[in-house]
Amino acid sequence: MKLEWSRAGIMRAVTTIVAVAMALYHVNAIIYGTPEAILFRGTHLLFALALTFLIFRVNGTQNFSPSLFDFVLLALGAAPILYLFLNYEYVVTRIFYIDDLFPLDIIFGVILTAVVLEATRRVIGWALPITALVFLFYGLFIAKLEWMRLLDQLFMTTEGIFGIPLSVSASYVLIFVMFGAFMERTGTGQLFMDFAMALTGHTAGGPGKVSVMSSSLFGTISGSAVANVMVDGPIAIPLMKRSGFPPHFAAGVEATASTGGQIMPPIMGAAAFVMAEFLAVGYGQVIIWALLPAVLYYIACFAAVHFEAKRRGLVGLPRSELPRLGEVMRDRGHLFLPVAVILFVMYSGYSAPLAALCGTAACFPVAALRKTTRDAVTLRNLLDATVEGARNAVPVALACACAGIVIGVVTLSGLGIVFTQFVARLAADMLVIALILTMLAGIVLGMGMPTTPAYIIMTALLVPAIIKLGVIPPAAHLFALYFAVLSAITPPVALAVFAAAGIAKADLWASGWAAVKIGAAGFIVPFMFVFQPALLMIGSWPDIIVAFGTASCGILLFAGGLHGYFITAANHWQRVLLCVGGLLLIDPGLVTDSVGAVLAAIVILSQWYARRQAPGKAADPAPAKQSP
Repeated sequence: MKLEWSRAGIMRAVTTIVAVAMALYHVNAIIYGTPEAILFRGTHLLFALALTFLIFRVNGTQNFSPSLFDFVLLALGAAPILYLFLNYEYVVTRIFYIDDLFPLDIIFGVILTAVVLEATRRVIGWALPITALVFLFYGLFIAKLEWMRLLDQLFMTTEGIFGIPLSVSASYVLIFVMFGAFMERTGTGQLFMDFAMALTGHTAGGPGKVSVMSSSLFGTISGSAVANVMVDGPIAIPLMKRSGFPPHFAAGVEATASTGGQIMPPIMGAAAFVMAEFLAVGYGQVIIWALLPAVLYYIACFAAVHFEAKRRGLVGLPRSELPRLGEVMRDRGHLFLPVAVILFVMYSGYSAPLAALCGTAACFPVAALRKTTRDAVTLRNLLDATVEGARNAVPVALACACAGIVIGVVTLSGLGIVFTQFVARLAADMLVIALILTMLAGIVLGMGMPTTPAYIIMTALLVPAIIKLGVIPPAAHLFALYFAVLSAITPPVALAVFAAAGIAKADLWASGWAAVKIGAAGFIVPFMFVFQPALLMIGSWPDIIVAFGTASCGILLFAGGLHGYFITAANHWQRVLLCVGGLLLIDPGLVTDSVGAVLAAIVILSQWYARRQAPGKAADPAPAKQSP
């Protein structure tokens, strides 16, 4: 037993060394410049494979007791990458697709492809590896690609495993994930929760609004819906249940709010960095495009919680139980500074990775500024944050490497062009149908795999089709990104809902449909900015302001219709008019806005009159038999 504990301790130390080395390597690359593509991306993948086989077992569990088989796979994964490094001149000077592969090229190419598939399976499950295998089957047996050319594409070039997705993971994702780990370790999560509690905890349905606000704040630094739920949910969900929300609704609120963190600037999920790379723009530009749609998404969530709470007659928490905003800002408000550092550096013209590095470097010194957070400033905590950041980057790195296999097949076979033509024919040149097909594809792909690879595959197959039908590239890419993200709350496979329902002890299906209902207005947001690019801050300021104002009003009306409350409880015809009026206001155009405003006015005036006639009953909770 002592030997086993000793072995586990040794392996834990080895894992820590590898994780710290991975972090330091990427910090060095940011400061002194990245090496050549194959060297940089290969080293990133080598670290990710090493951590995978040191931590993740064959059955997907995590421990520090790797078997002999794990070490064999680690060696097999490292050998092809080291082979490329040792023969670097040969790799970069050969003419790919023209020069035949040597036997060792073939052997190592097959080995690396197999090891990447296995490592990805261990870390994020079967969905993405199976997808990659399906594309390999298509390439070899349907598209009839020459197997040597396909292997050349996947292993010997930067168009396959070592392609743009892995480049984004190496250049951007690790340092931003590390920033999130540093922020969490210095107590920023508690700051976000207390800040939200102080602002909204006392209002109707206050704990639900706290969940929306704190999840949006924490989501910007975590970039993962499930991680957000697991950090925020254990605090927010019991508070929501205590205030009177049913367990399934509390789970739905937490899942929906947590999911939006991946699309919420200033620090979005990993897929946003891939989007910047695909569009060849700076990450700061992506933030600008994504800002108003993300705000609209959270307006929808906030409104859903408010109207549901008013319909049920729920009140907020007593002020005596809530933190005071002044005390929160005095005790922990300085922890917002690292985020401010990132924004300042980024908008001073420096790269996003350097900005993230500066923000990361500021976390512990900023925490040391005040006694209330100084306890977090320890060497042990710094080491743990570094290791956690490196470990949290592993799933993204492997997802990007595995998605590179898909991209390699799509590029070499021309499947992207074929699929674009197929979607265009199927939609009969009708943009709405093409958008609906893209939406469904994003939800289906995202059900079984993380946001980043789902978005990458959509970019290869579907985004060109909607661009061909007239959608501007930023709107097309952000549309695909949105639905890859929203798959986390869409049944039957909704990972964020599963996590939240587990905490709430609620039924999975009821929680899933509650999440869809809460985020329903958010599902409309992508269609809005496709038809009205002003919502991406593209166009004149008057157009942007008008578009955002009418869209916000439309979302509020739509949420009120769905949840049966606006000024007071809404009957059936009022709910219908609220939903229709909201949709018309969301749709850009003078005629639709005018009709939507008239419908909204009818409901508002009728509810205002009813409230004047019976003020004591206007805010009464709905009968218990009313649908939840």
